Amino acid sequence: MNTAYWIVAGLLALFYLYGGGVKVVRSREQLRPMMAWVDSTPMPAVRAIGTVEVLGAIGLLLPPLTGIAPWLAPAAAIGFIVLQIGATRVHLRRADRQITLNITLLLAAAVVSWLSTTWL
Repeated sequence: MNTAYWIVAGLLALFYLYGGGVKVVRSREQLRPMMAWVDSTPMPAVRAIGTVEVLGAIGLLLPPLTGIAPWLAPAAAIGFIVLQIGATRVHLRRADRQITLNITLLLAAAVVSWLSTTWL
């Protein structure tokens, strides 16, 4: 199960490192083709979401690797669950029914949360 954690958490962390990093460094115009919701969201909020995603990705990997504050891994996974619930609500409120990725990320974060509390 330890291997399962590292595979799922690693993939989830890679996704959020990229997605969060993009939100932190790109302009609204560069984000718009990928994320239509940035038009109705203030850029400081978009940057904050990106920062939370990057920090959460680090929280999935670094504490279990170092053995320092390992409780941060399940906390980061739970944070991603909450984040995806919010993201799904935003999509549905905008009449955007393409929430498959959000649901997949939510389920992956739930698996990581369970694995981190069970096997780490």
